[in-house]
Amino acid sequence: MRSNSRTPARPLRPAFRCSACGHETAKWHGRCPECQAWGSLDEGPAPGSSVRRLSPGPVTHPAQRIREVSAEVVRPTASGLAEFDRVLGGGLTPGAVILLAGEPGVGKSTLLLAAAKAWAERGHGPVLVVTGEESAAQVKLRAERMNALHEGIFLAAEGDLEAVLGQVELVKPRLLIVDSVQTIAAPTVDGTAGGVSQVRAVAAALTAEAKQRNMACVLVGHVTKDGAIAGPRVLEHLVDVVLHFEGDRHSILRTVRGVKNRYGPADEVGCFRMVPDGIAEMPDPSGLFLTRRAVPVAGTCTTVALQGRRAMPVELQTLITPSGAESGRRTVSGLDPSRAAMVVAILQRWSGVSLAGKEVLASTVGGWKIAEPAADLALALAIHSSARDASLPAGLVAIGELGLAADVHPVPGVAQRLAAAARVGFEYAIVPPGSATDRPRGMRVVEAASLGEALNFAAGDGVVRWMHRGAKGVG
Repeated sequence: MRSNSRTPARPLRPAFRCSACGHETAKWHGRCPECQAWGSLDEGPAPGSSVRRLSPGPVTHPAQRIREVSAEVVRPTASGLAEFDRVLGGGLTPGAVILLAGEPGVGKSTLLLAAAKAWAERGHGPVLVVTGEESAAQVKLRAERMNALHEGIFLAAEGDLEAVLGQVELVKPRLLIVDSVQTIAAPTVDGTAGGVSQVRAVAAALTAEAKQRNMACVLVGHVTKDGAIAGPRVLEHLVDVVLHFEGDRHSILRTVRGVKNRYGPADEVGCFRMVPDGIAEMPDPSGLFLTRRAVPVAGTCTTVALQGRRAMPVELQTLITPSGAESGRRTVSGLDPSRAAMVVAILQRWSGVSLAGKEVLASTVGGWKIAEPAADLALALAIHSSARDASLPAGLVAIGELGLAADVHPVPGVAQRLAAAARVGFEYAIVPPGSATDRPRGMRVVEAASLGEALNFAAGDGVVRWMHRGAKGVG
């Protein structure tokens, strides 16, 4: 006889939510499976019921053939700051939401106030600056110091999301700047301002408002002590552009690096310098990353870093000193520590340089950060020069990636890099094989297939022999 009793429904298990990225899981973990943060899973509400079947609803925007879709609405508008527009892909796009993140005191508010002034002076429409961290009087004092007072800039000090949306309805800006998204709270969402739920709700509401009004929106974001953007990871997915504003507070250089960009290149960089009355653009900052000296110094070599469409000659400096321990430290600044350690290992294995028990220090001039492998060859030449206490010839630039077998691998944009080096006065270059076809006029370029060939050309009178006899050289 069949029983009519039903099996009781299994109770819903509690969910655990990550306070760093918002990821939910039914089981507790010591480390978040999504963002890899330790100890960030907190017990929260039970997960919702299973997805139910939905019926088709009314269509708001009928599908069009892709050829018939108009792209005029997403044409970028130049803000007036050329370096800022370079990173954005030509300017501020109507309806785009931009997240600008950076450390406290680096100058995010100053940069955006300069962008607001340039936008208003060009007559692109009203600018609404919403500040949740400072009072309106504090922002006005900074604007007076920067000479950024303009009739087209409106200022509001708000910390409530509904009040911010009310200000947008009142001003009807073409550019909205919110400083910062972590200080705005939505009254309909639980939690304090800056929490995962609050940041997600505020960003989603402002994004929807920007899309509906076809209004460019810039959100200022905080960063953690590790340099990552604070708040849920979904924040970076919601916005269209993610920018990092970087710089040492003890240096005048500031850089805006693109991390994500739906409207242009995602690896572009813009350069600025801090001045007493605000911030100024630096169209050609190459002089900050080179040292002008009358006599060459051992342990230095110049490479050309490629960031987006910008090629930048950067000097690498190394220093080798005895260490009291058996294994010396490897300290780098502005370079990738993993690649620097690999270059040191290649030198010890293939060039006969003994670095055991010695400290190796490597740094870039001016604080420029190089993450690409094209600086491997220049770093190897600089370390070898420091170990031999013999300087490299003046006017030499080295470009190339090193393999573990000490071979030199090709890198992209060699012609662009050589042109940038020749523009600032470099006369000789060592490049990977097959890269010297488009050399600048007047520059002597040599192709090195291995680290040994590069060392022979660069060390001592190697460059002199190559210059006079043209051994394996081009030009």
